[in-house]
Amino acid sequence: MVSSRNFATAAFVLLAFLVVSEGMTLRSLGVELHCRCIQTESTPIGRHIEKVELIPANSHCEETEIIATLKKSGEEVCLDPEAPWVKRVINKILESRKR
Repeated sequence: MVSSRNFATAAFVLLAFLVVSEGMTLRSLGVELHCRCIQTESTPIGRHIEKVELIPANSHCEETEIIATLKKSGEEVCLDPEAPWVKRVINKILESRKR
């Protein structure tokens, strides 16, 4: 017969496992549970950018985030959405998608 203490411990372990695995599942699907950008770059680095990712404001982050991947290093850099050069890059991307 299983004691109530053993049952409670097993239930707790199972619940903890489910919570951890659910968090890992969300992360593996690309769902961020917080803002990714703490600092942003406003200095023009356009010629070093390989790709740009736009993340609209959502329930986990109130700010639109623009993340650029650099060509040589593969490093991800957060761009300042208010910087004029960043606005031009975003406009070019949006225009090219319309075609």
